[in-house]
Amino acid sequence: MGVIKKKTATRGTEGGVKFVCDVCSADITSTVRIRCAHPACTEYDLCVPCFSNGDSSGSHHPPTHQYQVIEQHSIPIFTEDWGADEELLLLEGAESYGLGSWAEIANHIGGYRTKEEVRDHYISTYIDSPNFPLPELASPKNSGGLEKISREDFQARKKRRIEDRREAAKNLPPATPKKKPTASVPACHEVQGYMPGRMEFETEYANDAEEAVQHMQFDPGDGFDPRTSELEPEMKLKLTVMDIYNSRLTARAERKKAIFEHKLLEYRKNAALDKKRTKEEKDLLNKAKPFARMMNHQDFEDFCNGLVDELNLRQAIAQLQEWRQMRIGDLRSGEKYEAEKAHRANAMKPQSIGQFDRLASARQPKATPPVEIPSAAAALTAPELPHSITQNGAHTPSSTSPPSRSPHTNGDVGKPLANGSLNGTVTPSTNKQRFIIQPLANVQPLTLNNENATDLHLLTKEEQQLCSMLRIMPKPYLVMKEHIMKEAMKQGGNLKKKVAREICRIDVNKGSRIYDFFVNSGWIGKA
Repeated sequence: MGVIKKKTATRGTEGGVKFVCDVCSADITSTVRIRCAHPACTEYDLCVPCFSNGDSSGSHHPPTHQYQVIEQHSIPIFTEDWGADEELLLLEGAESYGLGSWAEIANHIGGYRTKEEVRDHYISTYIDSPNFPLPELASPKNSGGLEKISREDFQARKKRRIEDRREAAKNLPPATPKKKPTASVPACHEVQGYMPGRMEFETEYANDAEEAVQHMQFDPGDGFDPRTSELEPEMKLKLTVMDIYNSRLTARAERKKAIFEHKLLEYRKNAALDKKRTKEEKDLLNKAKPFARMMNHQDFEDFCNGLVDELNLRQAIAQLQEWRQMRIGDLRSGEKYEAEKAHRANAMKPQSIGQFDRLASARQPKATPPVEIPSAAAALTAPELPHSITQNGAHTPSSTSPPSRSPHTNGDVGKPLANGSLNGTVTPSTNKQRFIIQPLANVQPLTLNNENATDLHLLTKEEQQLCSMLRIMPKPYLVMKEHIMKEAMKQGGNLKKKVAREICRIDVNKGSRIYDFFVNSGWIGKA
């Protein structure tokens, strides 16, 4: 049968619809061809030599099948430079590809017609015609372009035009490939998955909403019961499904409206603005995003600016309150305090190790912690401890190596802290007796472990034994310890047993045991 082939060459070349002989496969596009008119042969074309020889293929039977002689209508009918065959291909291309797809229509026509040439011819001949939608010379009585130019001259001009444009096409430089496709596909926009030409997303809200109604059918007259004139249950179910589908479409349209209204598709611009905000401002604006669906763009911008201004005011007030607690009275001192505070915070951060520095030799050694100078409270609460610590961390008895005095430490170097440790190292004591916790009468010791006492790991072994003997949980004990230590610091490190028992607010015997334990550990002194 006749095969209609469409050239895949670049646009603007010869292109067009091609016809080949179904027997010898010769190109018969530009010459006379014989087409079988029998219903059994669909688009079956033969060249003149094959038809003369009686050749056939397939179901074609030359002695009995009727045929048509088709020749090229290469004659002008509406304008001097367009033939009847090109006019027919123009209308076929417009019907196949749609008006506006001039490049595809030009490729369908062939003959090196450009898309601008095809567009201008269609507008001038069909759109601007006084007999719209028919051309001006569409009357059968009008011979058209034959009155102005003969068939031979027209064909000679057409041949010359095709040869000239073919030579010009050969001399053109190769076309550079486009970096970005012009079609409306998800890759054409800075937001992945958005198709700007269709104003749709690759994955919409409730993307599977159409699956419930894609096979639903509504036939005329169905759905009503002829006896009761009421809706049938099946029709009611269909209408309910349609209501659900329409509600999903409404929700989808509302979300699209919010996206377009608040310009969320301008990703690069929004990302640049977001980089200028602090972490607190980003968290606050993320929490305020749900309110965008009930405001227009300007109102939401004013709302967000107001929230940011409020956040900045609260931060400024908190900073001024902190300065007041630190006895800072002017802005210059406050700036200096903030700079030193930031410097201390950076110094406390651990130095990051490279990703590939896995060997111990490649890692940076830990910095030696600075020697902590004991405070005056440590000198008051633990004056009897006999050992001192040198700067290199070695423990030296005070009888053989007295502590060195420095003008910067007022003789306090070497004195341990109130808890018997300096720089995190527990100071051993040879003459310090271990405190023995005496059990209370009629009080059974409590067994403590990590399951029934979650804060047990915060206590020393002696404190764990104390809590077990007194049947006190670790968390209440830590609260009592904190209040006792604060009260002792207010009174210079010393505290009375009566005050300690009042702070504990438990059994007086248990409060006395806790007080004796603190005094023996050197944390507080007797008043």
